Amino acid sequence: MTTQSKYTPITLLRPSHGWLSLNLGDLWRYRELIYFMTWRDLKVRYKQTLLGASWAVLRPFLTMVVFSIFFGQLAGVPSEGVPYPIFSFAALLPWELFSHALSVASRSLVNNAHMITKVYFPRVILPLSSVLAGLVDFGIALLVLGGMMLYYGIAPTPHVWTLPLFLLLALVTSLGVSLWLSAMNVLYRDVGYVTPFLTQFWLFITPIAYPGSLVPEQWRLLYAINPMTGVVDGFRWALLGIEASAPGPTLAVSSTIAVLLLVSGLIYFRRMERQFADRI
Repeated sequence: MTTQSKYTPITLLRPSHGWLSLNLGDLWRYRELIYFMTWRDLKVRYKQTLLGASWAVLRPFLTMVVFSIFFGQLAGVPSEGVPYPIFSFAALLPWELFSHALSVASRSLVNNAHMITKVYFPRVILPLSSVLAGLVDFGIALLVLGGMMLYYGIAPTPHVWTLPLFLLLALVTSLGVSLWLSAMNVLYRDVGYVTPFLTQFWLFITPIAYPGSLVPEQWRLLYAINPMTGVVDGFRWALLGIEASAPGPTLAVSSTIAVLLLVSGLIYFRRMERQFADRI
């Protein structure tokens, strides 16, 4: 009788070498962990809250109300021929996704220190799952926008099929910035104090309460260095058909900056990853 040898699979962990050792294949191998971490972030966020997932609608809706009163009525900011509430709410959809990433993903490593110091997994999963969790809020708020458009008698444009592309651009931007902030927050806890200010500052340099057409022509390419400019303009064009926000050179600049943020964020994150367990 022959006996069959049994082998125990062994995983050999080696530190990454060089700036370009991204090991992105780990994300596919740990795809189930990404799912469970994303689901955990969703449950923790609304656990023991009175309104639950309603906050996904209340945050952008109340912001839209404030903008409509102060910018739309009192300041008379133009809204490119569409009702100002729709104009601002369409821009707040991707912005809420981005601002959520800045506030939650930037703290993801510090908040999960107990996991980082005890078990191995690709650390990039922590900020990634925080960013992906924001998609649920985005989907709920998008349904509310659909109801608002129905109320105002505004039909989706033929360009609505491009909306997933602009959503992807928002995710790329969110993840790129989150990788930088989360890694830096491990080394310098000042990042936790700077992030709220950075979010507020970024809000006002993004054409949310006002149209990008108010920016002088000669400054628009420089203005598009903010990647959220291309995202917000793209959403308004895809949903509302605002021709002043149609894709052009500004979208190309914003997309390029977003990709650079993601690639550089991945490189910096992987470079600092070996220090996380010691510094955190």
